[in-house]
Amino acid sequence: MRIVRHHAFGAPDVLRVEEAPRPEPGAGQVLIRTEAVGVNFAECQRRQGIPVGGPATLPGSPGGDVAGVVEALGEGVSEVSVGDRVVTGAPFDAYAEYVVARADWLFPVPESIDAAQATSMPIPAQTAYHVIATAARLARGESMLITAAAGGIGHLLVQLGKALGAGRVIAAAGSAAKLDFVRGLGADVAINYTDEDWDEQVRAATDGRGADVVLETVGGDILRRSVGLIAPFGRMVVYGTAGGELPAVEIADIFDNRTVMGFSMWGVMAHRPQEMADGAKALLDLVGSGRVSPVIHARIPLDRAGAAHALMEARSQLGRVVLVP
Repeated sequence: MRIVRHHAFGAPDVLRVEEAPRPEPGAGQVLIRTEAVGVNFAECQRRQGIPVGGPATLPGSPGGDVAGVVEALGEGVSEVSVGDRVVTGAPFDAYAEYVVARADWLFPVPESIDAAQATSMPIPAQTAYHVIATAARLARGESMLITAAAGGIGHLLVQLGKALGAGRVIAAAGSAAKLDFVRGLGADVAINYTDEDWDEQVRAATDGRGADVVLETVGGDILRRSVGLIAPFGRMVVYGTAGGELPAVEIADIFDNRTVMGFSMWGVMAHRPQEMADGAKALLDLVGSGRVSPVIHARIPLDRAGAAHALMEARSQLGRVVLVP
């Protein structure tokens, strides 16, 4: 089978397609014939040697969100059957024609959901759902600020915020095209955070008090300024650092009953498996009903995985980037 690996850290062109034996599922595992693989920004960072969400090792084989058909069952697996359509999050060896996955990390994919859209379910959609519902504990009617709102997770946060009862959803992104995109997803206010006064625009949109919930994944100066945009008794959840810099938060800046917390989806998977299952059910209902619709920006052949990473790093995509074997 074909699999994408890299034997050095560096630019997207270190990714290479290699031939490898088809893996066999062990006890508690299944073998999936891949139909689509969702590309996550964390894999771009690990390819550069940055240990985000897990170690960056060599040789490396990126992880990702894999949708496909169950091809074989390992010993003791009874939850699924050969031929079932499923999706899962794979921490490594995901860019491949066949992927071994834990049976207890699988989610069913209804025939009504396209495989590429289904790749949003394990990590992006679950991250978006739990950032809002589990970490930020959004209450109905609260205002919400989302940075990087046009990305693979951000565009789902906009839709989920509205679906889960947010009052005013303020979406921040970095271009006019992205602002049009998030408005089309239901954002009440769209702000370009390359504007020097973007934080003042957020204050104006919240009558000067800031947002009750701030969801941040850029890092650097965007994160620093976002701390000042948390409303009294508000919560800020940092779930990534796409810009590469994670600054310290001054305690003096959050004394006014403000909360700042970090979030990792892998932590939910490891320590709150029932909440993962509950989130999956809620998301299947939301996607199946059309209230949340993952947007696919590009479907790129597996052989061009480097091009997919380059697209992600250019920060120009509107929604999800997917590899297709």
